[in-house]
Amino acid sequence: MIELRDISMDYGSFRAVEGCSFTVKKGEIVGLVGPNGAGKTTIMKILSTQLAPTEGTASINGFDIEKEPLDVRNSLGFLPEQAPVYDDMEVREYISFVGKARGLGGKNLRERLGWVAENCGLSDMWCKPIGELSKGYRQRVGLAQALIHDPPVLILDEPTSGLDPLQIMEIRNLVKGLAPEKAILFSTHILQEITAITHRAVVINEGRIRAQGPLEELSSKVFPHQKVVVSFEEAQVPEDAIRSVPGVIEVKPQEQANGRTGYFLLTGDAERTMKELSLLSREKGLTLLELYRQTPDLEEVFSALIHPEQKQPPRDQEKE
Repeated sequence: MIELRDISMDYGSFRAVEGCSFTVKKGEIVGLVGPNGAGKTTIMKILSTQLAPTEGTASINGFDIEKEPLDVRNSLGFLPEQAPVYDDMEVREYISFVGKARGLGGKNLRERLGWVAENCGLSDMWCKPIGELSKGYRQRVGLAQALIHDPPVLILDEPTSGLDPLQIMEIRNLVKGLAPEKAILFSTHILQEITAITHRAVVINEGRIRAQGPLEELSSKVFPHQKVVVSFEEAQVPEDAIRSVPGVIEVKPQEQANGRTGYFLLTGDAERTMKELSLLSREKGLTLLELYRQTPDLEEVFSALIHPEQKQPPRDQEKE
């Protein structure tokens, strides 16, 4: 449904995007994530036919962005970072105007207007001038114009920007509800958005794609050795016994808040280590209090992907 093939984009002598390739299939929500200036907006402008790439090509719903731009636009719902609205128009006037521009009319237009008013949370603002709306409601209007013609492909640039927490949850639920019948690409620099609604992430920095895939896969790629936390009721557990557990690469004894010992942070093959620790506790008659895998923070994973030369192992988290 969305396919980029070796896309590059130059602004004069500056190369903003270089050799980017990825796909989005029907039923997928893919997050394009990276810091400001990474090239996310440029890619979205190329996909929406606002810019012609310097090199490479792309297609939307099977239509080439340069050879069949009108078919691309008919297949696409696009929400840019700044919602494209007219302040002097009422919400219903504006959405109706966009719907007619998209070729809708009569009963079909009325049905779609009712649908976006309800699902984008605009019913209470339907007759208000857009210029009187808060930033969050203006963003909803922008989303409504992207959805009015029920396109098979959605491209959303920072779709939850300016929304309050409740509104963010509502938009997330709306996007997830749309996913089974559409291909959805959205950009963000907010990592929580990636974990909340995406199936895969495409990580971009300085115009290059650094990695792409499900979050667990990206985390494993960056930090192949996992952390395991284990604590025992017994204060004096021999450290040598812990070090001898198969799958353990490193052992760091940790002092608990009450000053007791018997708490360890391990590095290694998490699945094997946890299984062997369970066996060890039974053999030695030890009482396990805690045994769990400690996953890296999202910030650590994405920082390592964006700046691989600065990658550090996940920091040890203090036990609360």
